[in-house]
Amino acid sequence: MLTLAYVLAGIAALIHVYILRLESLAWTDTRTRAVFGTTPETAEITKSMAYNQGFYNLFLAVVTVIGISASATGAEAVGAALMYAGCGSMLAAALVLAASDRSKMRAALIQGVAPALAVIVLLMARAGE
Repeated sequence: MLTLAYVLAGIAALIHVYILRLESLAWTDTRTRAVFGTTPETAEITKSMAYNQGFYNLFLAVVTVIGISASATGAEAVGAALMYAGCGSMLAAALVLAASDRSKMRAALIQGVAPALAVIVLLMARAGE
């Protein structure tokens, strides 16, 4: 069960690294603008905001990966705490996105399902200890 939590948390981290790429490195590209529904003008105006937001997503991924690594190498309590913090924050951000703009529900699901499942499976795995 713990291995499944690691896999789900890892998938969540990878999704958030991809979001970093979109927001921080490719924000004004045609494909990225299509994903986020922005015009060339809006993308240019919001470029610095998106750059910052992309790194926020990277930091959540890093915390999660450090948590996976710590837990897998024996520091289970520390690892679990970091996975809860990283995945829990990813999930909270997805919930905020869904609540603030119903048209972004697909994006919220992409961003939030893997971390939600990781938290649930991690809770179940730790309850069985």
